[in-house]
Amino acid sequence: MQSEQQSSTLMTEGSIGKKIIFFSIPLILGNLLQQLYSTADSIIVGNFVGSNALAAVGSSTALIGLLIAFSQGVSVGAGVVAAQYLGAKNRRDVQGSIHTAFALAAVLGIILTAGGIICSRPLLVWMNTPEEVLEDSVIYLQIYFGGLIFNVLYNMAAGILNAAGNSKRSLIYLAYASVTNIGLDLLLIGVFKMGVAGAAIATDASQLVSCILSMWYLTHVDADYRISLKKIGIDKRMAVRIAKIGLPTGIQNMVISFSNVLVQSSVNSFGAAAMAGFGAYMKIDGFNILPVLSFSMAVTTFTGQNYGAGKIERVKKGMWITVLMGCVYTIVTGTLLLTFGDPLMRLFTDSREVIEHGKLAMKYFCPFYWMLGILHVLGGTIRGTGKTMQAMIVFLVSLCGFRVMWIAGTMAWAKSLGHVMMCYPTSWLLGMLLMILYVWKGNWMVLRTEKI
Repeated sequence: MQSEQQSSTLMTEGSIGKKIIFFSIPLILGNLLQQLYSTADSIIVGNFVGSNALAAVGSSTALIGLLIAFSQGVSVGAGVVAAQYLGAKNRRDVQGSIHTAFALAAVLGIILTAGGIICSRPLLVWMNTPEEVLEDSVIYLQIYFGGLIFNVLYNMAAGILNAAGNSKRSLIYLAYASVTNIGLDLLLIGVFKMGVAGAAIATDASQLVSCILSMWYLTHVDADYRISLKKIGIDKRMAVRIAKIGLPTGIQNMVISFSNVLVQSSVNSFGAAAMAGFGAYMKIDGFNILPVLSFSMAVTTFTGQNYGAGKIERVKKGMWITVLMGCVYTIVTGTLLLTFGDPLMRLFTDSREVIEHGKLAMKYFCPFYWMLGILHVLGGTIRGTGKTMQAMIVFLVSLCGFRVMWIAGTMAWAKSLGHVMMCYPTSWLLGMLLMILYVWKGNWMVLRTEKI
């Protein structure tokens, strides 16, 4: 088995740019693969079943995000804590943090799986899901949520691997999951004609694959972050520290996801074609947004390790290098999406009405992705120092509170889909400005006085 030095990458020494880039690449590729098998559901359903089924799968994105957002926050908290202990070379507390983290993940996974199955129908009805789409949406979501615990456990495993700088492992396991999902999609939907149920089963199976592979590795790796199934349990001190960092991020993710549900509800009111077009583009949107989130995850780990090692100047340099990377990426990809919007939408459907709704979303999203890049990278840096409450406030004000007010005001006086979509770039602008202000004026670089 690999040694600790071979299986983890501490980013406290060496070229900052190279460390962040080489750590980010597997994260980006992994997130793109994860988005690929989600998108495959929509492409295969849209081509083999039809636009109503495409709308059913597409409209599920916001609800899925809502129910798993909290567990993702806990994963972030666990990752920050583990990264700081790894940077400080504190093996005992590395062990305590990861075993507590998996106990919390298991409990959350069970709760979310049960809650998702029970709440699918009432939530979809509340979201104004059209009658012709409702039953397919319910089937897809209930089956999907039946395997949600695998997603929660994998995300925690990936968080631990990333905290150790071992992002390549997450990429490998997602590659296996992606192949599994696409293969099962073609088999269950194309051959056995199982429709949206086949898409959901394929996704559950792929998440099970990535969960099993990542857990197997963590239970066998020769490193400080090795997991022993017998040791998994809740250490009160570690649970408190993980919660202190993870809860603000979890709450942030949930509330932002809730605002996205409200936006989706507004889109649903414009009919099945609008649902299908917007849902299809949100799959494309993921290929642009997820690398930005990967940069944010990378700088969070980089900051956590260097903050734990007391290297504040290195934290600052890493932040600005990652901001530059995020801006360059989003400007390039935003331009490409606008240029090739029509053929990209045709991958999902040949319906002209659905395609035009998707291209409308592109018009409002693509020129402004760079603002989202700055927002997430700065937020990721602040989280890496453990100050997740401050980042949470900025995200909640801009990506939730502002969006809710925008939707409420827009639907009162302007009955157009364009006005609904405009809430996204406007909220990104507000969030970016608030985050820059906090980075400039906030007291977030001060080292903890207690021992890490």
